[in-house]
Amino acid sequence: MNRATADAEAAFRELFEAAYDDLLVFVERRTDFALADDVVAETFLVAWRRLDDVPGSLDAARAWLFTVAHNLLRNRQRSEQRQQKLVLRILREPAGYTGGDADAVAAHVDLARAWQHLSPADQEALTLTAIEDLTGPQAAHVLGISRTAFSLRLLRARRRLRQHLRQQQEPGPAPSPATARPASSGGPA
Repeated sequence: MNRATADAEAAFRELFEAAYDDLLVFVERRTDFALADDVVAETFLVAWRRLDDVPGSLDAARAWLFTVAHNLLRNRQRSEQRQQKLVLRILREPAGYTGGDADAVAAHVDLARAWQHLSPADQEALTLTAIEDLTGPQAAHVLGISRTAFSLRLLRARRRLRQHLRQQQEPGPAPSPATARPASSGGPA
């Protein structure tokens, strides 16, 4: 480990210890408690990657961290809004639907239900390629990941979507004899 790396680590550690609690409270007031830790972790990851951009004084550095956290929260909010718009778009009737094809309607409903069971990451991977019409390399660039990582993410998202669709198409368990027949009301009919 060279001297510059040791100095950077010491400066980052000092910043982390001085600002973590305040930053966590800042984020918790603006989002769910479950997401707050993730946002704070992302904020400090940005700070580590851009350590040269972090102001030298502690007060200015705290303000810089709060700005990064605020921007991350806004990005998450925009992502959630895009996801909701996509769900609404999927739920709308397909273009050219005339009302005569019950199988198409059922397939559309099945797709909408399966979509809701996917994680946001799976939805995003599928959206970028199927809705936004980006190539794999373009989608990988948008997400800031490698082409290979995106290919794997897309493969897994497609696999999970197919799995959810199959689960919806499988018939449920057969009703037991006690629930299959209505209870008699006092004698033979």
